[in-house]
Amino acid sequence: MVEDPVTGSLNASLAQWLTAADAPPEAALPAAYLAAQGTRLGRAGRVHVSREGDTVWVGGDVVTVVTGEARC
Repeated sequence: MVEDPVTGSLNASLAQWLTAADAPPEAALPAAYLAAQGTRLGRAGRVHVSREGDTVWVGGDVVTVVTGEARC
């Protein structure tokens, strides 16, 4: 199994940190940006990140490789 190199949760966390009130000025986040991940692994992962007020939106294309149901 090949690990997915794109982590939307990491990008969401970084975006929240970079838009925090106490973030350093040099870390200012634009209203929207595209993060590339997995390039060194030969993967073209792209994560679209944008902010609207205090809300951070993370999106991108996905490929479903496993489906199923978990039972407890």
